[in-house]
Amino acid sequence: MGRHYDEAAIPDAMRRNFDVYDRIKSLGIELGTFQENVVSLAGAGIAAAVFQESGLVYLSGSSGGTYPMNDDEDRIRHGQQGAQDAADEQIKRLHWALSCGDEGDLNDVLYTVKALGMVVSPGGGGTSAGPPVTNGFSFRWHSVFGGPRSDYAKDGVDPGGFAGIHARSAIGGFDGRFSIEPEIILAIPATLAREIIGNRGWVFPLPPAMLDKVKPSRGG
Repeated sequence: MGRHYDEAAIPDAMRRNFDVYDRIKSLGIELGTFQENVVSLAGAGIAAAVFQESGLVYLSGSSGGTYPMNDDEDRIRHGQQGAQDAADEQIKRLHWALSCGDEGDLNDVLYTVKALGMVVSPGGGGTSAGPPVTNGFSFRWHSVFGGPRSDYAKDGVDPGGFAGIHARSAIGGFDGRFSIEPEIILAIPATLAREIIGNRGWVFPLPPAMLDKVKPSRGG
C-alpha cells in the first residue's frame, strides 16, 4: 500500500489487501500520461480537485452519456455506462492530483466519503432513473477501492474491503446534452494532504509556478 496509507488509523480488518492499480489495469481504466493530465491552472474557471488540510479531497463533476434519461431499460443502461465513464475520468484525475509531485498515489486513498449524481431527466418526476443511473458511477468506485457492489464482490462482500462505498444523493430533473454529472468527495491521510499542500498547493491543475516546480522530476 501507499506510505501514508500504511500509517493511517484504520482497523486492520478494514484495510485494503490489494494494489489499487492492479484493479485499474484489470478494469481497463486508462490513466494517460503526465504531459496529458498535469497542466497549468492559468486561465481556468474552476479547479478539477481541491485538497483540504484535514485530508478531504473534493473532485469537480464530470459529465457522462449523451442522452437524457427516462425509464426505458436501454436508456438507463446508456446512462449507467456514461456514469461509469465519468467515474473513470475522475479516478484518472485523482491519480494525477495525488501523484504528480511524487507525494502519494491512489493506494493512499483511505475511503470515499460522499457522491452526488445529477441525472439529466427533463420533467423530473416523470422518471425514477436517478438512483439506478448513478449506480454506474458508485459501483465503479466500489470496484476500484473495494465495496459490496464491486466486480470482485461475492455474496455482497468484496474481499478487498469497503473503501469504495460512500454516502450518496442521486437526483434527476436537470436539462443538458448528456446523461449525468456526478461528483465525489474522498479521504486521504492528513499527512499526505499537508505534504501535497506544502509542496505544490491545494489545487489541481497546478498554478504555473507549481507546475514548473514538479516538471523536472518527470523529465519535463
